[in-house]
Amino acid sequence: MKLKSYLKLFKISNIDFSKKIGISNVSLSRYITGERLPEKSILNKIFKLTEGLVDANDFFLSNSPSHDLSEIHKEEIKKMIFNIREGKLKDLAKAITLVESSLKLHNAQADLLLSKLKHNKKSLRIGITGVPGVGKSTFIETFGMSLIDLGYKVAVLAIDPSSKRTGGSILGDKTRMMKLSVNKNAFIRPSPSQGNLGGVAKRTSESIRCLEEAGFNIIFVETMGVGQAETTVYDMVDIFLVLLLPSGGDELQGIKKGIIEMADVIIINKADGNLKNTAEITMSEYKNAQNMISNIRVDISPEVFLCSSTESTGIKKIWNFIKKFEKVRRDSGSFYKTRVQQQTKAIWRNISLQSQDHIEYKLKSKDSIKKIIKDVEKNNFDVNNASRIIFDSIFKSNS
Repeated sequence: MKLKSYLKLFKISNIDFSKKIGISNVSLSRYITGERLPEKSILNKIFKLTEGLVDANDFFLSNSPSHDLSEIHKEEIKKMIFNIREGKLKDLAKAITLVESSLKLHNAQADLLLSKLKHNKKSLRIGITGVPGVGKSTFIETFGMSLIDLGYKVAVLAIDPSSKRTGGSILGDKTRMMKLSVNKNAFIRPSPSQGNLGGVAKRTSESIRCLEEAGFNIIFVETMGVGQAETTVYDMVDIFLVLLLPSGGDELQGIKKGIIEMADVIIINKADGNLKNTAEITMSEYKNAQNMISNIRVDISPEVFLCSSTESTGIKKIWNFIKKFEKVRRDSGSFYKTRVQQQTKAIWRNISLQSQDHIEYKLKSKDSIKKIIKDVEKNNFDVNNASRIIFDSIFKSNS
């Protein structure tokens, strides 16, 4: 980080900073403009005072490759944002593609795009999980169409497993939501998980912001339904729905207890035909179980509902509870507090993703790292020492 950017970010004047490191304001100005380079002792003071955010590289590598965008690219992003706000879905799709991309240019464009987006506090983000085959997509389509009839704009981020070979989405929920996908007030975006844990794609929270900018006030995040790693979506949404199948015996059906404890709404889906009686028994069991599960929300308790997505029964009751849930939490302020907490978690999630990308695209390609890996494979070097050396190299390369 350049010293000028650091001072601007933390609102520190040149005079105050120069006093703290024991130099004149004139000398500091020359360091900032690149007219002079700091001595080693001054560099150490700057490094310590900025807690490592500004180091020697930020002065000596002034000619290093820049991630700054050209004026043409900036103008493209500006136009894209305007078109998104005008409701042009083609530009919305392009924006989400930029956000999901791993290309350096796209990353820079996405950073600029996201910095210009407003924080929408009026939208409602609904997370939906459940085992494969529970009918998540059918439920979302039925629910979504009913919301559109009420005047809402509905968006769906449908996270699918990734192909190991291509990295792309395997299933593609547009093929399972035919009515919703062609409705002018709906937008469906299937996204590959890219091997990401948590039942969501790597940049789901950023995609949500793009959808909100386009005026979608109800946003569904449909997760893969893979089990224990499913809980990350909870930190991206305002209300968390868990869909279950009618069942006898083991009512958990592969869904982990931790996910059930996080549920704001438990929905026994496919409560129709021969399964209706079984569904009613399952609902009763879960309502009884609620007494043994502590509430994850302080201001409202979870509810259990029956639903048939194919017959459109139970949808109205579920929506009435969701509206009640939203109102209670907005009135208490916990709705907004949770969103702030989610932003903080998103910071660390993004840092973790950037660290993974650094390891994947930079570290693994180094000849020295390849040599260490080969030695481990040949049993000439042990795993723990290899890990420690590689880990230390990450910090040495950035110091």
